[in-house]
Amino acid sequence: MLGPRLSEEPYSASDKRLLASVATQAGVAMRSITLAEKMAEKMEAERRTEQEMQIARQVQSRLLPQQAPTLKTLDCSGKCIQTRAVGGDYYDFLDFGSGRLGLVLADISGKGMSAALLMANLQANLRGQYALALEDAAGLLRSVNHLFYRNTETSHYATMFFAIYDDGTRGLRYVNCGHNPPILLRDNGKLERLTATATVLGLFEKWDCTVAECELAPGDVLMIYTDGISEAGPNEEEEYGEERLIATIRNHQRQSAGEIMDNILNEVQQVSRGRQADDMTLIVATCS
Repeated sequence: MLGPRLSEEPYSASDKRLLASVATQAGVAMRSITLAEKMAEKMEAERRTEQEMQIARQVQSRLLPQQAPTLKTLDCSGKCIQTRAVGGDYYDFLDFGSGRLGLVLADISGKGMSAALLMANLQANLRGQYALALEDAAGLLRSVNHLFYRNTETSHYATMFFAIYDDGTRGLRYVNCGHNPPILLRDNGKLERLTATATVLGLFEKWDCTVAECELAPGDVLMIYTDGISEAGPNEEEEYGEERLIATIRNHQRQSAGEIMDNILNEVQQVSRGRQADDMTLIVATCS
């Protein structure tokens, strides 16, 4: 908008065209500056979010075992590959002392940050009182379920496999809380599944379980995994599947726990063609 000229003469048509052109260019420049500022703000927000997610990923990775335990008769290896920066899968090795080792693998419902927070909550509940399991494993898990139920929404729950291995007797006491049945491949080729002995954690206030037992022998392989392993694949028709998982364990049964785990993950990656829809977590234990 312009005031009158000093000469008081009206603006000519060419004056108006020139002024319109300058105004248009100025408007475009101002709009570009505004868009650039908004883009810079968005990029900075995304950078901060990415930085925060990386910190969360590092924190969560520290919650998982940093090294495999050492026992005379059991070789263990575990790994968690998250589909996002953070996830809800959880595995753990609990040292009870005197050659007794706890094996834990859990799958929290949901994905992303919410599942990661629930995973940390479950781990804190379990690690804070796990020593009770030597005398009363069922009592420990009842307490874990109670705390998890109180601290989560009604739609959230966790499946979990919890076991205690005795290095002296080779005995394995376990509770399967609605989790995928771990695969126990015997040295003679016989296949056993450690099926559920309780329902999932955190969904019901009144909860109980049964503690089952079995004995491992030299040459046996125990495979504990989440459904992110068995259901890995580019689509439902081309899933990795339990049969292929069992075949992989059979093919590498005489190898170490770490080698078996690596072979399984390599085959899963080949079948899924690099696509990952869910967290993938597994524990492999070989008895000697």
